Amino acid sequence: MPLACYYADHFVLPLPDGHRFPMAKYRLLRERVASDAQFELHEAPAATDQQLLRCHTPDYLRRVTGGQLDRQEIRRLGFPWSPQLVERSRRSTGATIAATHAALREGAAANLAGGTHHAHSDAAEGFCVFNDCAVAAFELLELELASQVLIIDTDVHQGNGTAQICAQHPGIFTLSIHGDKNFPVRKMQSDLDIALPDGCEDERYLAALEGALQQIPKEIEPDFVFYLAGADAFEEDRLGRLSLSKEGLRQRDQLVVQFCRSLHLPAALCMGGGYATQIKDIVDIHFNSLSQLADLRLNMSSESNGF
Repeated sequence: MPLACYYADHFVLPLPDGHRFPMAKYRLLRERVASDAQFELHEAPAATDQQLLRCHTPDYLRRVTGGQLDRQEIRRLGFPWSPQLVERSRRSTGATIAATHAALREGAAANLAGGTHHAHSDAAEGFCVFNDCAVAAFELLELELASQVLIIDTDVHQGNGTAQICAQHPGIFTLSIHGDKNFPVRKMQSDLDIALPDGCEDERYLAALEGALQQIPKEIEPDFVFYLAGADAFEEDRLGRLSLSKEGLRQRDQLVVQFCRSLHLPAALCMGGGYATQIKDIVDIHFNSLSQLADLRLNMSSESNGF
């Protein structure tokens, strides 16, 4: 059975000419996924107010949906407000929620966007409106579909919003491996933070990630994993400041997939950031992450006959 992949790129977020966010990567990734039989595409549902309010404050949700963010908040977000922004953000979060439920049934699933880990409970930041993994994790726990959730965040920027939201819930363990000197300037405390120096290359990065993953079973016994597979640790990323090769990033994905398989953990993957000069490189990296997850889906299904 193919890996279920949820997409929302056709809910277009209008951006001014010259905006630095590479929005086209989502469409290009979907088109590449559509041409490969190991994947199955599904349109993302919209996250409901009830789902969003598990993590976000009522006042924040009201101001986002009503277009009442002030100029400073819009600058902190980095996107102009529009009704399309709200719909796209709901769909991107809904995609992670849908992938989560699919992963419970099938072992693994993916959101072809998401990874909006800078969104706080009451504030947007860094191109992130709603925190998709936190919302989905809270749903899992509230519906008693999991008792301990692990969020593995390999985006090059620390998941400060995820750390802030999930600090209030003992059922969620947050791991962030990121650039020490990179955005955000003010970092929050994850359960496990691995901060790496500028220019960090494959060998050092992979050793740090492997060590962190080996530490997890000593801390918690997770029964579900969210994996933020950012493409922005790539050596040619404009905002990354680390120096991983595509092969290094493939090995990163492989380490996470092997970790999930060894503990028989279902996993939902989302994309995170990616700002390489050549958009094809971003798509390549994300596609490789999806391919690794598809292998996890096939292997775990053959071992357990599904979830």
